[in-house]
Amino acid sequence: MMHTGFLDHCRQLLGDAHVLTGEADMAPFLRDWRGRFTGKALAVLRPGSVQEVVYAVRACADARVPIVPQGGNTGLVLGSVPDAGGQAVVLSLARLNKVRAVDPLNRTMTVDAGCILQAVQDAAAAHGCLFPLSLAAEGSCTIGGNLSTNAGGTAVLRYGNTRELCLGLEVVTPQGDIWSGLRGLRKDNTGYDLRDLFIGAEGTLGIITGAVLKLFPQPKASITALAALASPADALRLLSIMQDRCGASLTGFELMSGFCLQLVHRHFPQLPQPFPGHAQYVLLELSSSESEAHAVALLESAIGAALDAAVIQDAVVATSVAQSLALWQVREHIPLAQAADGKNIKHDISLPVSAIADFIGHTEPLLQHAFPACQLVCFGHLGDGNLHFNVAPPPGISHEDFLASQEAVNRVVHDNVVAYGGSISAEHGIGALKRDELARYKSPVELQMMRAIKAALDPLGIMNPGKIL
Repeated sequence: MMHTGFLDHCRQLLGDAHVLTGEADMAPFLRDWRGRFTGKALAVLRPGSVQEVVYAVRACADARVPIVPQGGNTGLVLGSVPDAGGQAVVLSLARLNKVRAVDPLNRTMTVDAGCILQAVQDAAAAHGCLFPLSLAAEGSCTIGGNLSTNAGGTAVLRYGNTRELCLGLEVVTPQGDIWSGLRGLRKDNTGYDLRDLFIGAEGTLGIITGAVLKLFPQPKASITALAALASPADALRLLSIMQDRCGASLTGFELMSGFCLQLVHRHFPQLPQPFPGHAQYVLLELSSSESEAHAVALLESAIGAALDAAVIQDAVVATSVAQSLALWQVREHIPLAQAADGKNIKHDISLPVSAIADFIGHTEPLLQHAFPACQLVCFGHLGDGNLHFNVAPPPGISHEDFLASQEAVNRVVHDNVVAYGGSISAEHGIGALKRDELARYKSPVELQMMRAIKAALDPLGIMNPGKIL
């Protein structure tokens, strides 16, 4: 009866069309991106303004109804879907999708949290600017979700994570108040940095409804190349050569194992396969503020030095935008090829860049010893230390049976990550999927401080319960 009254109240606040309770209507909001889990919800609320978010949150707080904030629902750690209890509401920010303002002189733009990332990129480009955050889900994910998970992507090496791309936030608190911190300031030392508190909090401390984002000059030219190498250690040597010779012009540096490219070729044979048969590959990108000729000369000089030093075995430089996009498609299709091949055990990890080769060299034999003939799908943003270190089952073992070994596989991988000074989550977040892993590897002091912050800001515990902590 209480829920009936609560839902009727929500309909009065948001309109009947934006309080979804039918099973079919709610289904897309309850299923996680990878299709492995479907939760239950009391309703899906779809506010159309910040004030309607306020109304919805206050109604939930009064009725003690938990809230699961949701953007594009493209997360990979069950952070944006409800659990199986059916007592929470999903609060979708999809209707808050306006670009509020663009200030090219200040190099900032102010956007609603529900703006699709690609729309943010396009709005910046329409004003002759660049918003550099780029990831495979950019056509579906929202900027609020990117901020809530502190998303990374392919340009972190040059521009940083989403945290570094945000100057200010607007947040609806668990009490239904609005904190308006939409200031486009590079310097603001006036107390605790609340912005950084909400970025990466995965909706557990409040609901991000707007953001001021940094913009950058559009590069005059971007040049892409693919290099073949014998080992991850050689990839690190190539990274050092590229950074020494190209400096900040190096905007992307992606490591891909030979097995990754085999998977892509198996499932997407229409994509290019420039020189098969090598152990490792690096996809790199240079951006120049001067000219295309300058970028090409810089890249060819660096690649020449790497060839002379026998660091790389072969290389190809894209000579057109189409070729460049085709090479990037190979990289972006690795997760799609994995999914087409079957289920696997994913690890989104980060390490000191200098430790990556040793980590791979030490961890792969341990996995092979524990799970003979398992297949390692290793790729990622080598320039910023982020690896997607995924483990697929040995031939002849069903994917479902192999998933039963997930905890044992995680122990091998995550114990070694910590031993090498790394993190068990680089850019995907914690959500519900890695919550127990976080408790295993975070120190008691860190966990106590996190719980204190949670209790202070969300004393009723209604904001995305069961996520992170």
